[in-house]
Amino acid sequence: MELGFVSVAVPLLQHAGEQGPTIEGLLVDLLPIAIIAAAVGVFVAKVGRFPYTIALLLAGILVSIGRFATDAFAIDIALSHDLILLVLLPPLLFEGAATTDFERLRRNLTPVLALAVVGLIVSVVLLGVAGNYVFGFPLLVSLLFASMILPTDPVSVLALFKELGAPDRLSVLVEGESLINDGVGVVLFSALLALVEADAASEELFTPAGLGTLAVDIVVVSLGGLAVGLLLGYAVYSVMYNLDDHMTEIVLTLILAYGSFLVAEHYLHVSGVIATVVAGLFIGNRGAEYAMSPRTKISVFNSLETLAFLVNTFIFLMIGVTTPVNQLVRHAPLILLAIPLVLAARAAVVYPITAVVNRFNQPTVSRSYQHVMLWGGLHGSIPIALVLGLPATIEGGGPFPYREELRAMVFGVAAFSLVVQGLTMERLLDGLGIITRSDAEELYELLVGRRRAVTAALEAAERLKNQGDLPREVYQDFTNEYEQEQTELQETIASLLSKNPELRHERLLVGERQVLRREKSAILDAVRSGVITDDVGDRLMDEVDLKLDQVQGGDSTVETGEEGYAEFWRTRASEFGLDVEPKGDARVND
Repeated sequence: MELGFVSVAVPLLQHAGEQGPTIEGLLVDLLPIAIIAAAVGVFVAKVGRFPYTIALLLAGILVSIGRFATDAFAIDIALSHDLILLVLLPPLLFEGAATTDFERLRRNLTPVLALAVVGLIVSVVLLGVAGNYVFGFPLLVSLLFASMILPTDPVSVLALFKELGAPDRLSVLVEGESLINDGVGVVLFSALLALVEADAASEELFTPAGLGTLAVDIVVVSLGGLAVGLLLGYAVYSVMYNLDDHMTEIVLTLILAYGSFLVAEHYLHVSGVIATVVAGLFIGNRGAEYAMSPRTKISVFNSLETLAFLVNTFIFLMIGVTTPVNQLVRHAPLILLAIPLVLAARAAVVYPITAVVNRFNQPTVSRSYQHVMLWGGLHGSIPIALVLGLPATIEGGGPFPYREELRAMVFGVAAFSLVVQGLTMERLLDGLGIITRSDAEELYELLVGRRRAVTAALEAAERLKNQGDLPREVYQDFTNEYEQEQTELQETIASLLSKNPELRHERLLVGERQVLRREKSAILDAVRSGVITDDVGDRLMDEVDLKLDQVQGGDSTVETGEEGYAEFWRTRASEFGLDVEPKGDARVND
Protein backbone atom coordinates (compact mmCIF):
# COMPACT_ATOMS: atom_id res chain seq x y z
CA MET A 1 0.00 0.00 0.00
CA GLU A 2 3.00 2.34 0.38
CA LEU A 3 3.50 2.07 -3.39
CA GLY A 4 -0.22 2.72 -3.80
CA PHE A 5 0.13 5.98 -1.88
CA VAL A 6 3.03 7.09 -4.04
CA SER A 7 1.17 6.16 -7.23
CA VAL A 8 -1.79 8.29 -6.13
CA ALA A 9 0.18 11.14 -4.58
CA VAL A 10 2.83 11.70 -7.25
CA PRO A 11 0.67 12.61 -10.26
CA LEU A 12 -1.85 14.46 -8.17
CA LEU A 13 0.69 16.52 -6.30
CA GLN A 14 1.95 17.68 -9.69
CA HIS A 15 -1.46 19.23 -10.12
CA ALA A 16 -0.95 21.20 -6.90
CA GLY A 17 1.56 23.26 -8.76
CA GLU A 18 4.24 24.39 -6.33
CA GLN A 19 6.91 21.71 -6.72
CA GLY A 20 9.50 20.51 -9.22
CA PRO A 21 8.39 18.87 -12.45
CA THR A 22 10.27 15.58 -12.11
CA ILE A 23 9.19 12.46 -10.28
CA GLU A 24 12.54 12.49 -8.49
CA GLY A 25 11.85 15.99 -7.23
CA LEU A 26 8.40 14.99 -6.04
CA LEU A 27 9.76 12.02 -4.12
CA VAL A 28 12.43 14.20 -2.53
CA ASP A 29 9.69 16.60 -1.42
CA LEU A 30 7.63 13.73 -0.01
CA LEU A 31 10.56 12.28 1.95
CA PRO A 32 10.57 14.84 4.82
CA ILE A 33 6.80 14.44 5.15
CA ALA A 34 7.18 10.67 5.46
CA ILE A 35 10.00 11.07 8.01
CA ILE A 36 7.95 13.47 10.15
CA ALA A 37 4.90 11.19 9.94
CA ALA A 38 6.98 8.18 10.99
CA ALA A 39 8.46 10.12 13.92
CA VAL A 40 4.97 11.19 15.02
CA GLY A 41 3.77 7.59 14.73
CA VAL A 42 6.61 6.41 16.98
CA PHE A 43 5.80 9.17 19.48
CA VAL A 44 2.10 8.30 19.58
CA ALA A 45 2.91 4.59 19.98
CA LYS A 46 5.15 5.40 22.96
CA VAL A 47 2.84 7.80 24.82
CA GLY A 48 -0.35 5.78 24.29
CA ARG A 49 -3.80 7.36 23.75
CA PHE A 50 -2.79 10.57 21.99
CA PRO A 51 -4.70 11.33 18.78
CA TYR A 52 -2.39 10.61 15.88
CA THR A 53 -3.96 13.20 13.57
CA ILE A 54 -3.62 16.00 16.13
CA ALA A 55 -0.02 14.98 16.81
CA LEU A 56 0.61 15.33 13.06
CA LEU A 57 -0.97 18.77 13.04
CA LEU A 58 1.16 19.93 15.97
CA ALA A 59 4.30 18.58 14.33
CA GLY A 60 3.42 20.45 11.15
CA ILE A 61 2.83 23.69 13.05
CA LEU A 62 6.24 23.30 14.74
CA VAL A 63 7.80 22.90 11.30
CA SER A 64 5.96 26.01 10.11
CA ILE A 65 7.17 27.99 13.12
CA GLY A 66 10.72 26.78 12.56
CA ARG A 67 10.56 27.72 8.89
CA PHE A 68 9.17 31.17 9.73
CA ALA A 69 11.84 31.79 12.38
CA THR A 70 14.90 30.37 10.62
CA ASP A 71 14.01 29.97 6.92
CA ALA A 72 14.93 26.29 7.34
CA PHE A 73 12.77 23.14 7.11
CA ALA A 74 11.66 23.96 3.60
CA ILE A 75 8.93 21.66 2.24
CA ASP A 76 8.04 22.71 -1.27
CA ILE A 77 4.75 20.82 -1.54
CA ALA A 78 1.88 23.22 -0.98
CA LEU A 79 -1.75 22.62 -0.18
CA SER A 80 -4.17 24.09 -2.66
CA HIS A 81 -7.92 24.30 -3.08
CA ASP A 82 -7.93 21.71 -5.89
CA LEU A 83 -5.51 19.37 -4.14
CA ILE A 84 -7.73 19.16 -1.05
CA LEU A 85 -11.11 19.02 -2.77
CA LEU A 86 -10.27 16.92 -5.83
CA VAL A 87 -7.49 14.66 -4.57
CA LEU A 88 -7.53 14.25 -0.81
CA LEU A 89 -11.17 14.67 0.12
CA PRO A 90 -12.98 12.03 -2.05
CA PRO A 91 -11.34 8.90 -0.56
CA LEU A 92 -11.82 10.23 2.96
CA LEU A 93 -15.50 11.01 2.39
CA PHE A 94 -16.05 7.71 0.63
CA GLU A 95 -14.35 5.63 3.32
CA GLY A 96 -16.24 7.44 6.08
CA ALA A 97 -19.58 6.89 4.35
CA ALA A 98 -18.80 3.28 3.38
CA THR A 99 -18.10 2.36 7.01
CA THR A 100 -21.28 4.09 8.25
CA ASP A 101 -24.18 1.79 9.06
CA PHE A 102 -27.01 3.09 6.87
CA GLU A 103 -29.70 1.77 9.22
CA ARG A 104 -28.23 3.76 12.10
CA LEU A 105 -27.97 6.84 9.90
CA ARG A 106 -31.55 6.40 8.73
CA ARG A 107 -32.83 6.20 12.29
CA ASN A 108 -31.02 9.45 13.14
CA LEU A 109 -31.65 11.23 9.83
CA THR A 110 -34.05 13.81 11.28
CA PRO A 111 -31.59 15.43 13.75
CA VAL A 112 -28.74 15.04 11.25
CA LEU A 113 -30.58 16.84 8.44
CA ALA A 114 -31.98 19.48 10.79
CA LEU A 115 -28.48 20.43 11.96
CA ALA A 116 -26.74 19.94 8.61
CA VAL A 117 -29.16 22.10 6.60
CA VAL A 118 -31.29 24.35 8.80
CA GLY A 119 -28.69 24.61 11.53
CA LEU A 120 -25.87 25.52 9.16
CA ILE A 121 -27.86 28.21 7.35
CA VAL A 122 -29.03 29.80 10.60
CA SER A 123 -25.55 29.71 12.15
CA VAL A 124 -24.01 31.30 9.02
CA VAL A 125 -26.51 34.16 9.23
CA LEU A 126 -25.91 34.62 12.97
CA LEU A 127 -22.13 34.62 12.67
CA GLY A 128 -22.23 36.82 9.57
CA VAL A 129 -24.37 39.49 11.22
CA ALA A 130 -22.33 39.39 14.45
CA GLY A 131 -19.06 39.49 12.51
CA ASN A 132 -20.23 42.55 10.61
CA TYR A 133 -20.05 44.48 13.89
CA VAL A 134 -17.31 42.64 15.76
CA PHE A 135 -14.75 42.21 12.95
CA GLY A 136 -15.61 45.42 11.13
CA PHE A 137 -16.01 43.53 7.82
CA PRO A 138 -18.68 44.32 5.24
CA LEU A 139 -21.69 42.07 5.72
CA LEU A 140 -21.01 39.95 2.62
CA VAL A 141 -17.39 39.37 3.61
CA SER A 142 -18.47 38.43 7.13
CA LEU A 143 -21.06 36.01 5.74
CA LEU A 144 -18.38 34.57 3.43
CA PHE A 145 -16.17 33.87 6.46
CA ALA A 146 -19.09 32.22 8.25
CA SER A 147 -19.85 29.99 5.25
CA MET A 148 -16.21 28.86 5.16
CA ILE A 149 -15.62 28.16 8.82
CA LEU A 150 -18.95 26.79 10.10
CA PRO A 151 -19.34 23.54 8.11
CA THR A 152 -18.05 20.84 10.41
CA ASP A 153 -15.24 18.88 8.82
CA PRO A 154 -15.85 15.16 8.24
CA VAL A 155 -12.12 14.47 7.81
CA SER A 156 -11.31 15.71 11.31
CA VAL A 157 -14.40 14.25 12.98
CA LEU A 158 -14.07 10.81 11.41
CA ALA A 159 -10.40 10.54 12.31
CA LEU A 160 -10.87 11.64 15.92
CA PHE A 161 -14.00 9.62 16.72
CA LYS A 162 -12.46 6.45 15.31
CA GLU A 163 -9.39 6.91 17.48
CA LEU A 164 -11.46 7.56 20.61
CA GLY A 165 -13.98 4.78 19.93
CA ALA A 166 -17.02 7.01 20.45
CA PRO A 167 -20.45 5.37 20.94
CA ASP A 168 -22.13 4.34 17.71
CA ARG A 169 -25.12 6.68 17.90
CA LEU A 170 -23.01 9.69 18.88
CA SER A 171 -20.63 8.92 16.03
CA VAL A 172 -23.52 8.70 13.56
CA LEU A 173 -24.96 12.03 14.73
CA VAL A 174 -21.70 13.96 14.55
CA GLU A 175 -20.24 12.21 11.51
CA GLY A 176 -23.56 12.24 9.64
CA GLU A 177 -23.92 15.98 10.11
CA SER A 178 -20.32 16.51 9.02
CA LEU A 179 -20.72 14.37 5.92
CA ILE A 180 -23.90 16.16 4.80
CA ASN A 181 -23.47 19.82 5.75
CA ASP A 182 -20.43 20.36 3.54
CA GLY A 183 -22.59 20.23 0.43
CA VAL A 184 -24.79 23.02 1.79
CA GLY A 185 -21.73 24.94 3.00
CA VAL A 186 -20.06 24.86 -0.42
CA VAL A 187 -23.26 26.12 -2.09
CA LEU A 188 -23.49 29.03 0.37
CA PHE A 189 -19.80 29.79 -0.08
CA SER A 190 -20.07 29.79 -3.88
CA ALA A 191 -23.09 32.11 -3.88
CA LEU A 192 -21.50 34.56 -1.46
CA LEU A 193 -18.14 34.43 -3.25
CA ALA A 194 -19.82 35.37 -6.54
CA LEU A 195 -21.42 38.40 -4.88
CA VAL A 196 -18.16 39.53 -3.29
CA GLU A 197 -16.25 39.07 -6.56
CA ALA A 198 -18.87 41.17 -8.36
CA ASP A 199 -18.53 43.85 -5.65
CA ALA A 200 -22.28 43.60 -5.12
CA ALA A 201 -24.18 45.22 -2.29
CA SER A 202 -25.38 43.00 0.54
CA GLU A 203 -28.96 44.06 -0.17
CA GLU A 204 -28.89 41.96 -3.35
CA LEU A 205 -28.64 38.77 -1.29
CA PHE A 206 -31.53 39.62 1.03
CA THR A 207 -34.07 40.41 -1.68
CA PRO A 208 -36.81 37.84 -2.34
CA ALA A 209 -35.15 37.05 -5.67
CA GLY A 210 -31.72 36.62 -4.07
CA LEU A 211 -32.97 34.39 -1.28
CA GLY A 212 -35.11 32.40 -3.71
CA THR A 213 -32.17 31.82 -6.04
CA LEU A 214 -30.01 30.70 -3.13
CA ALA A 215 -32.69 28.28 -1.89
CA VAL A 216 -33.15 26.82 -5.37
CA ASP A 217 -29.37 26.43 -5.76
CA ILE A 218 -29.12 24.54 -2.48
CA VAL A 219 -31.95 22.18 -3.43
CA VAL A 220 -30.73 21.59 -6.99
CA VAL A 221 -27.09 21.07 -6.03
CA SER A 222 -27.97 18.76 -3.12
CA LEU A 223 -30.51 16.64 -5.02
CA GLY A 224 -28.21 16.57 -8.05
CA GLY A 225 -25.38 15.22 -5.91
CA LEU A 226 -27.75 12.66 -4.41
CA ALA A 227 -28.83 11.50 -7.87
CA VAL A 228 -25.26 11.25 -9.17
CA GLY A 229 -24.16 9.25 -6.12
CA LEU A 230 -27.07 6.84 -6.43
CA LEU A 231 -26.68 6.40 -10.19
CA LEU A 232 -22.93 5.80 -10.18
CA GLY A 233 -23.09 3.74 -7.01
CA TYR A 234 -25.72 1.47 -8.56
CA ALA A 235 -23.72 1.21 -11.79
CA VAL A 236 -20.59 0.03 -9.97
CA TYR A 237 -22.69 -2.21 -7.71
CA SER A 238 -24.22 -3.88 -10.80
CA VAL A 239 -20.77 -4.66 -12.17
CA MET A 240 -19.49 -5.96 -8.82
CA TYR A 241 -22.62 -8.09 -8.33
CA ASN A 242 -21.60 -10.30 -11.27
CA LEU A 243 -17.89 -10.21 -10.49
CA ASP A 244 -15.74 -12.08 -8.01
CA ASP A 245 -12.25 -10.61 -8.35
CA HIS A 246 -11.19 -8.69 -5.28
CA MET A 247 -8.38 -6.76 -7.01
CA THR A 248 -10.69 -5.52 -9.78
CA GLU A 249 -13.35 -4.61 -7.22
CA ILE A 250 -10.80 -2.56 -5.28
CA VAL A 251 -10.06 -0.61 -8.48
CA LEU A 252 -13.79 -0.15 -9.17
CA THR A 253 -14.29 1.19 -5.64
CA LEU A 254 -11.51 3.75 -6.04
CA ILE A 255 -12.89 4.77 -9.44
CA LEU A 256 -16.29 5.30 -7.82
CA ALA A 257 -14.81 7.37 -4.98
CA TYR A 258 -13.10 9.81 -7.33
CA GLY A 259 -15.47 9.46 -10.27
CA SER A 260 -18.63 10.36 -8.33
CA PHE A 261 -16.96 13.51 -7.00
CA LEU A 262 -15.55 14.61 -10.36
CA VAL A 263 -18.69 13.87 -12.38
CA ALA A 264 -20.87 15.77 -9.92
CA GLU A 265 -18.55 18.69 -9.18
CA HIS A 266 -16.67 19.22 -12.43
CA TYR A 267 -19.09 18.13 -15.16
CA LEU A 268 -22.58 18.59 -13.71
CA HIS A 269 -21.80 21.36 -11.18
CA VAL A 270 -23.74 19.73 -8.37
CA SER A 271 -22.48 18.67 -4.94
CA GLY A 272 -19.49 16.36 -5.27
CA VAL A 273 -19.42 15.92 -1.50
CA ILE A 274 -22.99 14.60 -1.38
CA ALA A 275 -22.42 12.44 -4.47
CA THR A 276 -19.36 10.79 -2.92
CA VAL A 277 -21.09 10.28 0.42
CA VAL A 278 -24.17 8.70 -1.18
CA ALA A 279 -22.03 6.45 -3.40
CA GLY A 280 -20.01 5.39 -0.34
CA LEU A 281 -23.14 4.62 1.66
CA PHE A 282 -24.52 2.56 -1.22
CA ILE A 283 -21.40 0.47 -1.78
CA GLY A 284 -20.55 0.20 1.91
CA ASN A 285 -23.97 -1.15 2.82
CA ARG A 286 -25.86 -2.75 -0.07
CA GLY A 287 -22.71 -3.42 -2.08
CA ALA A 288 -20.87 -5.02 0.83
CA GLU A 289 -23.86 -7.19 1.68
CA TYR A 290 -24.92 -8.41 -1.74
CA ALA A 291 -22.08 -7.80 -4.20
CA MET A 292 -18.93 -8.71 -2.29
CA SER A 293 -17.61 -12.09 -1.23
CA PRO A 294 -16.07 -12.24 2.26
CA ARG A 295 -12.58 -12.07 0.76
CA THR A 296 -13.50 -9.11 -1.44
CA LYS A 297 -15.13 -7.29 1.46
CA ILE A 298 -11.99 -7.61 3.57
CA SER A 299 -9.75 -6.53 0.69
CA VAL A 300 -11.88 -3.53 -0.29
CA PHE A 301 -12.37 -2.17 3.21
CA ASN A 302 -8.74 -2.76 4.18
CA SER A 303 -7.64 -0.87 1.07
CA LEU A 304 -10.02 2.02 1.80
CA GLU A 305 -8.87 2.16 5.42
CA THR A 306 -5.21 2.18 4.42
CA LEU A 307 -5.72 4.87 1.78
CA ALA A 308 -7.74 7.00 4.22
CA PHE A 309 -4.99 6.65 6.83
CA LEU A 310 -2.29 7.73 4.37
CA VAL A 311 -4.31 10.67 3.08
CA ASN A 312 -5.19 11.71 6.63
CA THR A 313 -1.50 11.56 7.51
CA PHE A 314 -0.63 13.83 4.60
CA ILE A 315 -3.44 16.33 5.01
CA PHE A 316 -3.13 16.91 8.76
CA LEU A 317 0.62 17.28 8.56
CA MET A 318 0.37 19.66 5.60
CA ILE A 319 -2.29 21.78 7.30
CA GLY A 320 0.23 22.33 10.08
CA VAL A 321 3.14 22.91 7.71
CA THR A 322 1.24 25.45 5.59
CA THR A 323 -0.21 27.37 8.53
CA PRO A 324 0.77 31.03 7.91
CA VAL A 325 2.33 31.68 11.32
CA ASN A 326 3.30 35.26 10.47
CA GLN A 327 -0.27 36.06 9.45
CA LEU A 328 -1.64 34.39 12.59
CA VAL A 329 0.58 36.62 14.72
CA ARG A 330 -0.34 39.73 12.73
CA HIS A 331 -4.08 39.10 12.97
CA ALA A 332 -4.20 37.48 16.41
CA PRO A 333 -6.86 39.93 17.76
CA LEU A 334 -9.27 38.94 14.97
CA ILE A 335 -8.62 35.24 15.58
CA LEU A 336 -9.24 35.61 19.31
CA LEU A 337 -12.56 37.29 18.53
CA ALA A 338 -13.51 34.70 15.92
CA ILE A 339 -12.99 31.61 18.09
CA PRO A 340 -15.70 32.34 20.71
CA LEU A 341 -18.06 33.72 18.06
CA VAL A 342 -17.81 30.50 16.01
CA LEU A 343 -18.53 28.41 19.12
CA ALA A 344 -21.43 30.70 20.09
CA ALA A 345 -22.96 30.49 16.60
CA ARG A 346 -22.80 26.70 16.72
CA ALA A 347 -24.24 26.56 20.25
CA ALA A 348 -27.08 28.85 19.15
CA VAL A 349 -28.31 26.18 16.72
CA VAL A 350 -27.27 22.86 18.31
CA TYR A 351 -29.31 23.20 21.51
CA PRO A 352 -32.53 24.81 20.17
CA ILE A 353 -32.77 22.66 17.03
CA THR A 354 -32.06 19.47 18.96
CA ALA A 355 -34.68 20.45 21.54
CA VAL A 356 -37.28 20.91 18.79
CA VAL A 357 -36.33 17.64 17.09
CA ASN A 358 -36.55 15.79 20.42
CA ARG A 359 -40.23 16.77 20.70
CA PHE A 360 -41.10 14.93 17.49
CA ASN A 361 -38.42 12.27 17.08
CA GLN A 362 -37.45 9.16 19.03
CA PRO A 363 -35.04 8.29 20.47
CA THR A 364 -34.17 11.74 21.76
CA VAL A 365 -30.69 13.21 21.73
CA SER A 366 -29.48 13.53 25.32
CA ARG A 367 -28.05 16.76 26.73
CA SER A 368 -24.63 15.15 27.13
CA TYR A 369 -24.64 14.19 23.45
CA GLN A 370 -25.58 17.78 22.58
CA HIS A 371 -22.51 19.03 24.47
CA VAL A 372 -20.31 16.68 22.47
CA MET A 373 -21.99 17.71 19.21
CA LEU A 374 -21.14 21.33 20.02
CA TRP A 375 -17.53 20.70 21.04
CA GLY A 376 -17.04 17.98 18.44
CA GLY A 377 -17.95 20.26 15.53
CA LEU A 378 -14.35 20.44 14.34
CA HIS A 379 -13.21 22.65 11.47
CA GLY A 380 -10.26 21.55 9.38
CA SER A 381 -9.65 20.59 5.77
CA ILE A 382 -12.92 21.85 4.24
CA PRO A 383 -12.61 25.45 5.56
CA ILE A 384 -8.94 25.51 4.60
CA ALA A 385 -9.72 24.27 1.08
CA LEU A 386 -12.34 27.00 0.68
CA VAL A 387 -10.15 29.82 1.95
CA LEU A 388 -7.28 28.68 -0.26
CA GLY A 389 -9.68 29.01 -3.19
CA LEU A 390 -10.23 32.74 -2.65
CA PRO A 391 -9.04 34.65 -5.73
CA ALA A 392 -6.42 37.40 -5.47
CA THR A 393 -8.62 39.96 -7.25
CA ILE A 394 -12.29 40.69 -7.83
CA GLU A 395 -13.94 41.05 -11.24
CA GLY A 396 -13.18 44.78 -11.39
CA GLY A 397 -9.44 44.13 -11.03
CA GLY A 398 -9.09 45.33 -7.47
CA PRO A 399 -7.69 43.19 -4.63
CA PHE A 400 -10.02 40.70 -2.99
CA PRO A 401 -11.26 42.39 0.21
CA TYR A 402 -9.74 41.18 3.49
CA ARG A 403 -8.18 38.14 1.81
CA GLU A 404 -5.22 37.90 4.21
CA GLU A 405 -7.43 38.44 7.26
CA LEU A 406 -9.83 35.72 6.12
CA ARG A 407 -6.99 33.27 5.57
CA ALA A 408 -5.48 33.97 8.97
CA MET A 409 -8.85 33.66 10.72
CA VAL A 410 -9.77 30.37 9.03
CA PHE A 411 -6.37 28.82 9.79
CA GLY A 412 -6.45 30.18 13.36
CA VAL A 413 -9.94 28.90 14.15
CA ALA A 414 -9.16 25.56 12.49
CA ALA A 415 -5.97 25.18 14.54
CA PHE A 416 -7.85 25.94 17.77
CA SER A 417 -10.64 23.55 16.80
CA LEU A 418 -8.36 20.66 15.96
CA VAL A 419 -5.84 21.10 18.75
CA VAL A 420 -7.82 22.40 21.73
CA GLN A 421 -11.21 20.83 21.03
CA GLY A 422 -9.63 17.67 19.64
CA LEU A 423 -7.28 17.14 22.57
CA THR A 424 -10.01 17.74 25.15
CA MET A 425 -12.63 15.56 23.46
CA GLU A 426 -11.72 12.38 25.33
CA ARG A 427 -11.74 14.24 28.65
CA LEU A 428 -15.16 15.71 27.79
CA LEU A 429 -16.54 12.25 27.01
CA ASP A 430 -15.20 10.94 30.32
CA GLY A 431 -16.53 13.95 32.24
CA LEU A 432 -20.00 13.54 30.78
CA GLY A 433 -19.99 9.83 31.57
CA ILE A 434 -20.24 8.85 27.92
CA ILE A 435 -18.77 5.39 27.56
CA THR A 436 -16.42 4.96 24.67
CA ARG A 437 -15.64 1.54 23.24
CA SER A 438 -15.33 -0.83 26.17
CA ASP A 439 -12.57 -3.35 26.80
CA ALA A 440 -15.11 -6.11 26.11
CA GLU A 441 -15.91 -4.65 22.68
CA GLU A 442 -12.23 -4.34 21.81
CA LEU A 443 -11.63 -7.95 22.91
CA TYR A 444 -14.65 -9.11 20.88
CA GLU A 445 -13.30 -7.39 17.75
CA LEU A 446 -9.89 -8.99 18.33
CA LEU A 447 -11.38 -12.47 18.73
CA VAL A 448 -13.72 -12.16 15.75
CA GLY A 449 -10.93 -10.79 13.57
CA ARG A 450 -8.63 -13.66 14.51
CA ARG A 451 -11.42 -16.20 13.97
CA ARG A 452 -11.97 -14.89 10.45
CA ALA A 453 -8.25 -15.12 9.77
CA VAL A 454 -8.11 -18.72 11.02
CA THR A 455 -11.16 -19.68 8.95
CA ALA A 456 -9.60 -18.13 5.85
CA ALA A 457 -6.34 -19.99 6.51
CA LEU A 458 -8.18 -23.32 6.78
CA GLU A 459 -10.05 -22.63 3.53
CA ALA A 460 -6.78 -21.75 1.79
CA ALA A 461 -5.16 -24.95 3.07
CA GLU A 462 -8.09 -26.99 1.75
CA ARG A 463 -7.71 -25.43 -1.70
CA LEU A 464 -3.95 -26.03 -1.71
CA LYS A 465 -4.46 -29.68 -0.74
CA ASN A 466 -7.06 -30.20 -3.46
CA GLN A 467 -4.70 -28.63 -6.01
CA GLY A 468 -1.89 -30.92 -4.91
CA ASP A 469 0.26 -28.04 -3.66
CA LEU A 470 0.09 -29.10 -0.02
CA PRO A 471 1.03 -32.71 0.95
CA ARG A 472 -1.64 -34.54 2.91
CA GLU A 473 0.68 -35.08 5.92
CA VAL A 474 1.57 -31.39 6.09
CA TYR A 475 -2.08 -30.49 5.59
CA GLN A 476 -3.11 -32.62 8.56
CA ASP A 477 -0.53 -31.03 10.86
CA PHE A 478 -1.61 -27.61 9.67
CA THR A 479 -5.33 -28.17 10.14
CA ASN A 480 -4.90 -29.78 13.55
CA GLU A 481 -3.21 -26.63 14.81
CA TYR A 482 -5.68 -24.20 13.26
CA GLU A 483 -8.81 -26.20 14.09
CA GLN A 484 -7.73 -26.30 17.71
CA GLU A 485 -7.30 -22.52 17.72
CA GLN A 486 -10.66 -22.11 15.96
CA THR A 487 -12.39 -24.14 18.66
CA GLU A 488 -10.69 -22.15 21.43
CA LEU A 489 -11.68 -18.88 19.77
CA GLN A 490 -15.31 -19.96 19.49
CA GLU A 491 -15.38 -20.99 23.15
CA THR A 492 -13.76 -17.72 24.22
CA ILE A 493 -16.24 -15.64 22.20
CA ALA A 494 -19.14 -17.59 23.71
CA SER A 495 -17.77 -17.02 27.21
CA LEU A 496 -17.26 -13.30 26.54
CA LEU A 497 -20.82 -12.86 25.25
CA SER A 498 -22.31 -14.78 28.17
CA LYS A 499 -20.52 -12.50 30.63
CA ASN A 500 -21.46 -9.33 28.73
CA PRO A 501 -25.21 -9.51 27.92
CA GLU A 502 -25.32 -5.97 26.48
CA LEU A 503 -22.60 -6.85 24.01
CA ARG A 504 -24.37 -10.09 23.14
CA HIS A 505 -27.67 -8.27 22.59
CA GLU A 506 -26.02 -5.69 20.30
CA ARG A 507 -24.33 -8.39 18.23
CA LEU A 508 -27.62 -10.27 18.04
CA LEU A 509 -29.38 -7.19 16.65
CA VAL A 510 -26.60 -6.58 14.13
CA GLY A 511 -26.85 -10.16 12.94
CA GLU A 512 -30.64 -9.99 12.73
CA ARG A 513 -30.52 -6.85 10.58
CA GLN A 514 -28.18 -8.54 8.14
CA VAL A 515 -30.23 -11.74 8.01
CA LEU A 516 -33.51 -9.86 7.52
CA ARG A 517 -32.05 -7.83 4.67
CA ARG A 518 -31.04 -11.13 3.04
CA GLU A 519 -34.63 -12.33 3.50
CA LYS A 520 -35.90 -9.26 1.63
CA SER A 521 -33.46 -9.90 -1.20
CA ALA A 522 -34.59 -13.56 -1.47
CA ILE A 523 -38.27 -12.53 -1.60
CA LEU A 524 -37.55 -9.99 -4.35
CA ASP A 525 -35.69 -12.66 -6.34
CA ALA A 526 -38.66 -15.01 -5.92
CA VAL A 527 -41.07 -12.36 -7.22
CA ARG A 528 -38.84 -11.49 -10.18
CA SER A 529 -38.44 -15.14 -11.16
CA GLY A 530 -42.19 -15.79 -10.90
CA VAL A 531 -41.97 -18.29 -8.04
CA ILE A 532 -44.47 -16.21 -6.06
CA THR A 533 -46.99 -13.57 -7.11
CA ASP A 534 -46.65 -9.88 -6.40
CA ASP A 535 -49.37 -9.78 -3.72
CA VAL A 536 -47.82 -12.67 -1.78
CA GLY A 537 -44.41 -11.05 -2.15
CA ASP A 538 -45.78 -7.75 -0.81
CA ARG A 539 -47.26 -9.53 2.23
CA LEU A 540 -43.98 -11.30 2.95
CA MET A 541 -42.03 -8.06 2.46
CA ASP A 542 -44.34 -6.23 4.88
CA GLU A 543 -43.69 -8.90 7.48
CA VAL A 544 -39.91 -8.63 7.09
CA ASP A 545 -40.22 -4.84 7.37
CA LEU A 546 -42.15 -5.27 10.63
CA LYS A 547 -39.34 -7.45 11.95
CA LEU A 548 -36.76 -4.88 10.84
CA ASP A 549 -38.67 -2.11 12.63
CA GLN A 550 -38.72 -4.22 15.78
CA VAL A 551 -34.99 -4.93 15.55
CA GLN A 552 -34.19 -1.28 14.80
CA GLY A 553 -36.13 -0.36 17.92
CA GLY A 554 -33.76 -2.52 19.95
CA ASP A 555 -35.97 -5.61 20.36
CA SER A 556 -34.88 -8.99 19.07
CA THR A 557 -37.23 -11.19 17.05
CA VAL A 558 -35.42 -14.36 18.13
CA GLU A 559 -34.95 -15.72 21.61
CA THR A 560 -32.93 -18.60 22.91
CA GLY A 561 -34.97 -21.79 22.83
CA GLU A 562 -38.19 -20.22 21.59
CA GLU A 563 -39.80 -18.66 18.56
CA GLY A 564 -39.58 -14.91 18.96
CA TYR A 565 -41.97 -13.96 16.17
CA ALA A 566 -45.09 -15.76 14.92
CA GLU A 567 -44.90 -15.45 11.13
CA PHE A 568 -47.91 -14.91 8.89
CA TRP A 569 -47.50 -18.25 7.13
CA ARG A 570 -48.21 -20.12 10.37
CA THR A 571 -51.64 -18.50 10.66
CA ARG A 572 -52.53 -19.27 7.05
CA ALA A 573 -51.33 -22.88 7.33
CA SER A 574 -53.34 -23.39 10.54
CA GLU A 575 -56.49 -22.28 8.71
CA PHE A 576 -56.00 -25.29 6.44
CA GLY A 577 -55.87 -27.64 9.43
CA LEU A 578 -52.09 -28.09 9.41
CA ASP A 579 -50.28 -28.41 12.74
CA VAL A 580 -47.54 -25.78 12.60
CA GLU A 581 -47.38 -24.58 16.20
CA PRO A 582 -43.86 -23.32 16.93
CA LYS A 583 -41.80 -25.16 19.50
CA GLY A 584 -41.67 -23.25 22.75
CA ASP A 585 -43.79 -20.27 23.77
CA ALA A 586 -44.32 -17.96 20.85
CA ARG A 587 -44.52 -14.25 21.33
CA VAL A 588 -47.24 -13.37 18.86
CA ASN A 589 -46.99 -10.03 17.11
CA ASP A 590 -50.17 -8.50 15.73
